[in-house]
Amino acid sequence: MKKESLAESWKEWFHLNGTRLLLFARGKTKSEADAQDVLQDAILRLWKSYSSPIDGHFDPPPLALTYTAIRNAAIDHARRTNRRTQREQKSDFIVRDRDQVKNWFETSSLEQSEQAQIIKEALQQIPEKFQEVLTLKIWGELTFAEIAENLNIPANTAASRYRYALDALRKILKPNSI
Repeated sequence: MKKESLAESWKEWFHLNGTRLLLFARGKTKSEADAQDVLQDAILRLWKSYSSPIDGHFDPPPLALTYTAIRNAAIDHARRTNRRTQREQKSDFIVRDRDQVKNWFETSSLEQSEQAQIIKEALQQIPEKFQEVLTLKIWGELTFAEIAENLNIPANTAASRYRYALDALRKILKPNSI
């Protein structure tokens, strides 16, 4: 069978069954666009499996198999969507968390303002080389490699200065118990 006649057979088969297949896909998805995507995915999978003719004729996929392919494509689509949503929510949480850290010193309540003042004073008590690394890491959101490049020091030195800065701040702030 020629490639053209194979494609024509698929077109004819889809013309006969497309509406009911799309209706089934709509029942498995949340929107018309998702249903169309799922149907296209399922048909593409079937095309790959059934596109080579056997004994010179085309055997269309059984409708039961087609419905199964649509169901599986809908499940895959839902999983991809859920994973993407979770990644976006996690990313949004991280961004909000970073914004909270960045706005740490831009507070409005009296208690938070007092805490910010205590932390500012503690930061001024640690060596400047530790202050630099701490500032670049927390508020600059740089990696140790980027900090090392900016300060012209090895990455391991940047990491250790960061640890020393945190330890120094803990020692200074512990008596005040923030």
